[in-house]
Amino acid sequence: MVGNSRQVRELMNIVIAIAAVLVSAFNARGFYKAGSFKSKANKETLIGAGMGWVEKTPMGVIRLIAWLEILGAIGSVVAPIGAYLTGFTWSQIIGVLAASGLALTMLVAFIMHAARGEAKYTWKANLSMFAFSVIAAVLQSLVVLPLF
Repeated sequence: MVGNSRQVRELMNIVIAIAAVLVSAFNARGFYKAGSFKSKANKETLIGAGMGWVEKTPMGVIRLIAWLEILGAIGSVVAPIGAYLTGFTWSQIIGVLAASGLALTMLVAFIMHAARGEAKYTWKANLSMFAFSVIAAVLQSLVVLPLF
């Protein structure tokens, strides 16, 4: 009976790990696209795309946000896959931290949009990206926590 319980637990870890990577990949796609756009476009293009907040934001801050989104997207997917392929299980925590950082990014984005009176237009996108980031972080942590 003990052997069977261990097999079920291992199978559940595999299922959770696959779900974590799939949710992370879906979430990362959105953040990567948004970050890539912000990293390449000028202020006029960003304003034209409906990002009114960039008008009074220094370009350096916009580029920083862009690169944090890109790095978070890459880290939330590559870290858990890399941990599985290389055996460096300690690197799984990077995926959890990356997904958590993306969730924090969306929380700050919502606060900023609310302060500017734009939340009624952006809350759905903010909430969905926040939710997927939290789900990715939780699923990844379910795989990581038994390691420690």
